[in-house]
Amino acid sequence: MNSLSLKVDLDFKELMKVVKQLSPAEKLKLNEVIWKDDNIEIPEEHQKIVLSRIKKSKASPERMLDWDDVSDLPIQ
Repeated sequence: MNSLSLKVDLDFKELMKVVKQLSPAEKLKLNEVIWKDDNIEIPEEHQKIVLSRIKKSKASPERMLDWDDVSDLPIQ
C-alpha cells in the first residue's frame, strides 16, 4: 500500500474531486477510517419507523417495488 504525507488546503469541492479519483477499494478503506470509532446512535423513533416498515413489507410483499424498476425514476 502506498503511503502519503500531505499538508494541503482544499475546499470540500476540491476534496471530492480527489476522492472520486480513488479506486473502489481505496474508497472503502477511506470510509472505514472516517466512520471508525464513531458512536452513532440511531434515535429510537427512527428504529421504530424502520421496524414498522419491515413488518409491513413482510405482511404485504406485493406492495414492494423492484429497485431496478424505480431507481431511474425522477425524484418528486
